[in-house]
Amino acid sequence: MWLPEGGHKGRPYRREDAMVLVDDLLLFPMRSVLWIFREIYNAGQEELANESESVTTELSSLYMQLETGKISEEEFAAEERTLLDRLERAQARGKGLPKEHGGEEKRGQREHRRVA
Repeated sequence: MWLPEGGHKGRPYRREDAMVLVDDLLLFPMRSVLWIFREIYNAGQEELANESESVTTELSSLYMQLETGKISEEEFAAEERTLLDRLERAQARGKGLPKEHGGEEKRGQREHRRVA
């Protein structure tokens, strides 16, 4: 392989420099795919963490509608049950989330999580 004289930053090129470059080029597609999957995973985790907050806001609005007489007791009870079920499901799914996403860590999860 021909390399120009002078090298990088004034030092001569070494065979190791060329190998690192080849390794980077060969691994780039795999690293890109892994980055995409990591971003999709993070977006999903964030959505799960925000779902509980959304349901709580909807419950608050529902209570306000009942207080102002915009909905009846029966409508309130039906809608409240639906929202509470959603909240319970979101909290159950959130138990496996890392703490920075609003969940509770499972035992041993910290050791397995990759540090960025």
